[in-house]
Amino acid sequence: MGAGQRDIRTLRGIGEQRAQALERLGIHTVEELLLHYPRSYVDLSAPCEIASAPFDEPCAVRAVVVKKGSETRIRGGLRMYKAVVEDDSGSLELTFFNNQFVLNTLSYGKPYLFYGRVGGALHNRTMSAPQIYPADTSTPFSAVYPLTSGISNRVLSGLVAQALALTPELPECIPPQILESFHLDGIARAVEMIHRPKDAEMLERAKRRLIFEELFTLAVGVGLLRTRIRQCSAAPMQPHSMQAFYDALPFTLTDAQQRAIDDLTSDMQRSTPANRLVQGDVGSGKTMVAVAGAYFAFLSGMQSAMMAPTELLAHQHYSSLEPLCSRLGMRVGLLTGSLTAAQKRKLREQLASGEIHFCIGTHALISDGVAFQNLALVITDEQHRFGVAQRTALQQKGAHVHTLVMSATPIPRTLALMVYGELDVSIIDELPPNRQPVKTYKISSGKRERAFGFIRQHLDRGLQAYIVCPLVEEDAEKENTGLRAAVGYVEELANGAFAGYTVGLLHGKMKAVDKERVMSDFSSGKIQLLVSTTVVEVGVDVPNAVIMMIENAERFGLSQLHQLRGRVGRGSEQSHCILLSDSRSLDTLERLQMMCRSNDGFQIAEYDLQTRGPGNFLGQQQHGLPSLRIADLSTDTDTVIEAKQAAEQVLTSDPDLSQPQHAALRAAVERLMEVVGERPN
Repeated sequence: MGAGQRDIRTLRGIGEQRAQALERLGIHTVEELLLHYPRSYVDLSAPCEIASAPFDEPCAVRAVVVKKGSETRIRGGLRMYKAVVEDDSGSLELTFFNNQFVLNTLSYGKPYLFYGRVGGALHNRTMSAPQIYPADTSTPFSAVYPLTSGISNRVLSGLVAQALALTPELPECIPPQILESFHLDGIARAVEMIHRPKDAEMLERAKRRLIFEELFTLAVGVGLLRTRIRQCSAAPMQPHSMQAFYDALPFTLTDAQQRAIDDLTSDMQRSTPANRLVQGDVGSGKTMVAVAGAYFAFLSGMQSAMMAPTELLAHQHYSSLEPLCSRLGMRVGLLTGSLTAAQKRKLREQLASGEIHFCIGTHALISDGVAFQNLALVITDEQHRFGVAQRTALQQKGAHVHTLVMSATPIPRTLALMVYGELDVSIIDELPPNRQPVKTYKISSGKRERAFGFIRQHLDRGLQAYIVCPLVEEDAEKENTGLRAAVGYVEELANGAFAGYTVGLLHGKMKAVDKERVMSDFSSGKIQLLVSTTVVEVGVDVPNAVIMMIENAERFGLSQLHQLRGRVGRGSEQSHCILLSDSRSLDTLERLQMMCRSNDGFQIAEYDLQTRGPGNFLGQQQHGLPSLRIADLSTDTDTVIEAKQAAEQVLTSDPDLSQPQHAALRAAVERLMEVVGERPN
């Protein structure tokens, strides 16, 4: 066994309790420890002057201590200590909580490096609980790791140092010709540099190599998956006239919707299964494409199924689509977890006999005991809420079924190649006529009361509104984060600015039945103002809701803000989105101004990708892809393109990775794709 595959318990200082804590981080072997990359770094390489230190961003300042304050007792039994430090440009007030020891270690007149976030005002700058280093420190970059209870950063850093000293043999999954072509370091050097960078250039080299490896492995896996799909066979459907479908609609489809329908029905007439992504902005009419596909399958005597992420959304789809389908002679069923046992049994019988032509449901569709007579088309709605494994489970209810994936999250085309590499893409880039663009404004908290008045004016006219918060509840351990929490805020609003109005609360920690009830009450108009977290991002269509106010808007990515904004503007009434933020970061202000300038989700997504860098462009779920250790599909578009080119080079010469030199690559691909229930057979 190589050093990399050693059990983690072979390192000094790891007993049973610590081993269990490491397991929570996914670390069982020395190799897994070395592949547990830092999430950030304490960068002391270029200290700022106090006067020019950026607000609200981690930075280091070099300064001397000129004053120490006495102990102050504050709420909750906390003890607070203050000190003042200076450099030639100005002074900075430091605050420490329950830590007199650190204050006692500071010597007057001696220079130190203080690392933290600068707050306060322009001429009265503050830093809370900074990390303190000697001014002449020899390690300008210190790794900060993802941690768990029982494992401190100091402990993890020590274990990594031990592991590196073992000079483990890590598998090299990038072929030599690719390393050379793209000027990449070997895996051993890159791993050492990511944990112990000597300077910024070394850190960037290590990151580039490791990010490239993950994206390359993913691209190879997606390439193999696409090849496997195209090797499957499906019974091609015969051409059918869709005129009856168009005649049954109470409106005219947009050209973009028409193109997407033509793409899908053409796919379904081929001998390989359709595997199509319909990507369109919020409210662009993707659901009509899905119904058209289900109707086309119905004309061929086949069944279709559509999986929605919530019961409420499934109910809404059923209520809105059943009358249309009924006019077309299609029988529609609704399968959700809340049905009684007798209702589920009857519905399962109707699906198995072919009596139901189109079934709309939730995860209940993929449960044991659900069988279709001849399932031909599977539709997943809001794909970023479902993993590939769930999509596959629904596909397996039929034999080589056609697949339609609908996503309301606009993704730049380059990124879509990687995220949905095994899918063909149709883009709906038009909104239905008579939709008014949502007017968007950025305000500071000083104008919050005016915004409340604006909301009340609309509620008084019988309209509805949302207020979105970044937190569910306040964290008692974190002092004065300045972030609004939905649970406390709803009481404040119901007893204050919105006393006399019906105010509801919605957040992700609520039981499913309670969430469904709240959204149903909001949908029916019983609730006038809904205070919510981002759980409302995938919500029902409430045309009467015309205002969305988003607290701490700087905490959200642009694509998420755009997705949230899509909850309003669903009817003919002019709708408004109010972004409330007190951030003084110029980058943040520019991002929020972009929201005010544009309603085009694709344009916003491109801007978010270019400017935000490593972050939450795709959210934690990576749109159903396996979680990646270091790569973020938004970090560097060029690396995504390079990795895809490299993958194509390898697969062209060795389509099934059977050659001996690709054994490590195949193993890496299998590990990555196994997470989502896909093995490249």
